[in-house]
Amino acid sequence: MNKGVVSVATRIEITKQLKQAYKTAAKSEKSEILDQFCATTGVSRVTARRYLTDPNLGAKNVTRIDRRHHRPTKYSAASRRVLVWLWRVMMYPCGKYMQQMLPEWIPRLEAHHELVYGEHDYTSEVRAELLHMSAATIDRYLREHRRALELKGISATRSGALLRTSIQIRKAGDEAETEPGFLECDTVAHCAPTLQGEFARTLTATCVYTGWTHLEVLRNNARVHMIAALERLEAALPFDIAGLDCDNGSEFINDQVITWAGERKIFFTRSRPYKKNDQAVVESKNNHIVRKYGFYYRYDTAEERDVLAKLWQVVGWKMNFFTPTKKPVGWSVDGQGRRRRVYDAPKTPFQRLLEAGVLSHTQERMLRAQYAKLNPVELTRDIVRYQDMLITKARWKTEVLTAEVADAQKSRRKRQAGGVKIHSA
Repeated sequence: MNKGVVSVATRIEITKQLKQAYKTAAKSEKSEILDQFCATTGVSRVTARRYLTDPNLGAKNVTRIDRRHHRPTKYSAASRRVLVWLWRVMMYPCGKYMQQMLPEWIPRLEAHHELVYGEHDYTSEVRAELLHMSAATIDRYLREHRRALELKGISATRSGALLRTSIQIRKAGDEAETEPGFLECDTVAHCAPTLQGEFARTLTATCVYTGWTHLEVLRNNARVHMIAALERLEAALPFDIAGLDCDNGSEFINDQVITWAGERKIFFTRSRPYKKNDQAVVESKNNHIVRKYGFYYRYDTAEERDVLAKLWQVVGWKMNFFTPTKKPVGWSVDGQGRRRRVYDAPKTPFQRLLEAGVLSHTQERMLRAQYAKLNPVELTRDIVRYQDMLITKARWKTEVLTAEVADAQKSRRKRQAGGVKIHSA
């Protein structure tokens, strides 16, 4: 509203008083009436004329002229409060994913007595409203609550050139896998702003077909730690490993890892250098899981690695059993002739794995039993608890290192600027 504009009720009363007079007045008098209307209400002459001349508005329906009135709120304040709580325990998904998660989460939370009728604004009406919300509505209600991390990481990949020519390259756009077991692997360095010294790394392994993701903590990139992590990965997965696709880092491209894969008849491939789209599946997990839940701090002690390992176990359960993802299934052409990716309906990796039909009856029964025991809200509480422990241990250290690196860079720039000689003409 412009400065000096009166309330809608006052504007309506003035309109009722001047409407008939304006209709019968001469041209010069109409100008004076408009001036009076504008001076009293603070609106422009165009708006004032619209108020006084609309033939469809009488004394009874003059409120229709005001176009600022809003539609009645479709969803109650209680449902919005419960929505915010659910969004937080789900760990901040976007509206499209949250809409798909609500029908799965709400019954689970009711079964674990996290949502109880009559407590904390939760009623049957609120439940119905939550399940009826669109993705756009969810995003609109949550817009003011969103927060984002500002810290960024750096790459610690070092090329392993000795064996690259003997390993088959797998490119973006190659034929998609048709069953579980083919994994894209990558490592994420928890080094903060500097690669100096020893620091922990996370091995991320994602099944291309199901999206099932497993995370392992490495003390460093030494081959003995990589082999141990791969063996833990093999034991933890609910399906057999059929293939491994890695980047060109020396932690993967070495004799020990290739021998380990060969002994198990695991198909081994690599991506092209500097082509992140060749490993688009695992690269997205590095951002949406490792950096989102593990932050950008430096972890270089045994205690920090132990906490990080516990965090990754809980995060894995949450992501694999309760977090849906979409998969590209083809291409389409829009009205302008441009190609567009087509995605399937969001499903959790757990659902995709069951639908794949590769598990035995015993494996499926054990997996369903594990799913039935998990309380997604309790998983979120554990995640927050482990994150608080990591922040307590690593935040101050990371901030000190960041300041030291910034000072070193500033000094180096000054030295470089001071060493440049300017020759006069």
